[in-house]
Amino acid sequence: MSKTDRARLVVGVSGASGIAYGLRVLDAARELDVETHLVMSRAAALTLQQETSLNVAEAQGRADVVHRVGDVGAAIASGSFRTLGMIVAPCSVRTMSEIATGVTASLLTRAADVTLKERRPLVLMVRESPLHLGHLRTMAKLAQMGAVIAPPMPAFYARPQTLDDIIDQSVGRALDLLGLSWKPVKRWGEDVGPIRAEAEGE
Repeated sequence: MSKTDRARLVVGVSGASGIAYGLRVLDAARELDVETHLVMSRAAALTLQQETSLNVAEAQGRADVVHRVGDVGAAIASGSFRTLGMIVAPCSVRTMSEIATGVTASLLTRAADVTLKERRPLVLMVRESPLHLGHLRTMAKLAQMGAVIAPPMPAFYARPQTLDDIIDQSVGRALDLLGLSWKPVKRWGEDVGPIRAEAEGE
């Protein structure tokens, strides 16, 4: 795939609340030895300042490659640049809406559009509530186009003890959708919940 045969993942970070999800996607990918290509919206820098103690350079330092949001000629803007797919974490309604229309105004939404046209997984961790009918219709349109709408919902069956546990579970389940298995994920019937009995004992 690349010169080092490492799998590649495009990570988009919009300005929606929940920037911790995007940061943990980058951390997880590094643990899994997946090459990350990060593009952050301008609003994401504001959210980063509000929600963390990191600066932009520190956040970008978690990625292997960083692309400027205005660089529509970047590698990830082309379908010939092979990747596993793309996660937008978090995904704002504005970003979601741009992707749905195909009228992409930044590298973030262009990369997402490319992911869809190449029939690669596009996972959108949409952060908004409550949702009005326009939001729901946009989500339905994106689902019909092939995107996966994956709002980060707490999985209480995993018995999280900290906020980090909740974040990691959502991030891990999003990575599952790209065929990446991350160790922190608690799985029903394996790590938590009832274990299936052997057929002979049922």
